Amino acid sequence: MLRTGLISFFATFILLAGGYAYAVEPSPWMEVHSGHYTVITDAGEKNGREVALRLEQMRAVFLGLLTKDHLNEPVPLTILAFGNDKSYYQVAPLQHGQPIDVPGFFLSGDDQNFIALNLMESESWRAVAYDLAHLWLSQNYPPAQGWFDDGFTAYFSTIRVDDRQVQMGGDPSIIRLGTEPFGPAGVAGSDAPKSFTEVLSTEPWVPLPDLFAMKHDVSRAKENPLGNSPNAIKYYAESWMVMHYIIHQKELPQAGSYFDLVLNQHMPIEDAIQKAFGMSPAQLEDAVKQYFQSLTALKNEVSAARQKAPLPQPYQFAALVSPGDSTISAVKLTEPDARSLYAEVQIRIPERREMGLATLKTLTTTPTPSDIKTEVKNEQRQKEAEKDDQNPLTLPTDAIGNALAHRVTAWDDIQHDKFDEALAELGDAAALNQRDMWVRYYLCLLKYRMAQATHSDIRGLANMLIDLRAVLEWYPEMASAYDLLAVGRNQGGSTSAAMEAERAALSLSPRNETYDYHLAQIYIGGKKWDAAQNLLERLKNSGDPELAKLAQDRLDEIGNERKYGPTASGAAARRQFAPQKSPFDVLDQDAAKRAAAEQAQPEEGDKRPTKFLKGRLIAVDCSTPPSAILTVTSEGIVLKLRSADYKSMLLIGADDFSCDWHDRQVTVNYKPGGLSDGDLVSLEVR
Repeated sequence: MLRTGLISFFATFILLAGGYAYAVEPSPWMEVHSGHYTVITDAGEKNGREVALRLEQMRAVFLGLLTKDHLNEPVPLTILAFGNDKSYYQVAPLQHGQPIDVPGFFLSGDDQNFIALNLMESESWRAVAYDLAHLWLSQNYPPAQGWFDDGFTAYFSTIRVDDRQVQMGGDPSIIRLGTEPFGPAGVAGSDAPKSFTEVLSTEPWVPLPDLFAMKHDVSRAKENPLGNSPNAIKYYAESWMVMHYIIHQKELPQAGSYFDLVLNQHMPIEDAIQKAFGMSPAQLEDAVKQYFQSLTALKNEVSAARQKAPLPQPYQFAALVSPGDSTISAVKLTEPDARSLYAEVQIRIPERREMGLATLKTLTTTPTPSDIKTEVKNEQRQKEAEKDDQNPLTLPTDAIGNALAHRVTAWDDIQHDKFDEALAELGDAAALNQRDMWVRYYLCLLKYRMAQATHSDIRGLANMLIDLRAVLEWYPEMASAYDLLAVGRNQGGSTSAAMEAERAALSLSPRNETYDYHLAQIYIGGKKWDAAQNLLERLKNSGDPELAKLAQDRLDEIGNERKYGPTASGAAARRQFAPQKSPFDVLDQDAAKRAAAEQAQPEEGDKRPTKFLKGRLIAVDCSTPPSAILTVTSEGIVLKLRSADYKSMLLIGADDFSCDWHDRQVTVNYKPGGLSDGDLVSLEVR
């Protein structure tokens, strides 16, 4: 009863203080939504809308460059746009003990991506153009060679957009924010690195076959995307110009053919260039050089940069998205939710993690006005929960604090293998906000990570699969949810369904080698030995040492498994656990207890209101006939509706009820029980 007592103390304090703890100034934070992005800002709605528009404009330009109609975005992206230097620099990564000196940074994750911008600086979104190009390319273009990726991202990093016009194609070593190509003061000197244009104008070019064969140095690219040594600058400069040529000469289809020949058919580079581009490597190099010489605007740009008088870039065209074309909405965001999001970014940056955790601890332990108003109800439910001492995973009924902060803390616990703590935080988050689909996703991730850590099967698999289907209805492009769904289905023995889900994940994120490895595992489960071996042979050369070792180990095992089947010892060595209950299952148990208590009381008629819902029927459970439990989902809500006798159910749109129904549009009338359950009154099949 510690939490309940804490709420009582805070309630008394607030009454004595005249409500001062919550009667503060209105939150300055806004949550701005465009067609594809969410912007969290304290700089006002106008600035938030501008950031959202610029991101949509850059997205549209990227689509045009790749000549695509649709852009995969399998990882949700949130932008935090700060209206003051202090907030930005307290969240920015550190470099040599000091915050980075660029007005924006990109933070990648398997579950979510974040961008932070300092709106005190002009056009701060340009600072993340390189990162966005790299992200979108990895999600929408098959694996390629380093020169292609580095040249494309360098080209895109020059983008400049306003309400009317797009400019790009300039020298990225001059234009990209935070780069000083002419020395610390911006003045040319004998030791200052040359611009890309100067390198290509004064130094010998690397022969194209040698350029195309160069390996991409990921660590160097992360530290300085445009290079800092003479050899690196030459590599990036020439890669940039080759892509400049390919884009504006509309040679992207030929580049795609080249990669198929080299990477899939293993044709020598020289022969692949000849076949794909219809010219020899020397002829292609000459064509690129002639194209470079024709771009006189680049040389003018170098001269102007020396005088700090920037000129328009070589290519200008009308903005593909104007302010009137994009639907953007804005709502107020509470201060605690904004602080939770701020802390979420901090804990994903190692040197900022402790600050973020301190904020989250405060937010998860401080009662909110909502906590105080429901104190009496919580005390009653706590007494009921204490009677159930058989279930250690009971959903907490006395959860306090900010729901988002609990969820963010759970993510951090999962990353650090603190599984019990993560489960408790997810339980609190679920009790405080039943509609947060991220909670369901992280619960599935937690189950998967627990299975990995203990070398065991996933516990609570059936509920995990239901949760993942609900998550995918909420965010249909989430590749990691498809991947978890595939792993779960494979464990459950549904090999074909697992392949379908994993291929969906790879279609959304074609360069994710972890998904490739999981697909190889599914192939092995389905005895598709050749397909599995081909994938593993490629993965054993992965740039990720851990994944390369996993692939090699599976290759070493696959021969014996192909002959004799999976070894029995491996399966027997797995730790066995009792079926795990999801925190969400406890809601159903509570509702069942209430229903049983009501049935035991004298009949007075059901006074609960009848509710109406349109949604999708996910599954039907007829394991205890004649009763049935229907799982229905709609707009992120998952309901489990009971029918005492499905044979006498009021049914519309079908003659007979079927326990095999799934994935069907339905309309239901029901009497609510708990937050996610109820008793079915009627079912219409549409």
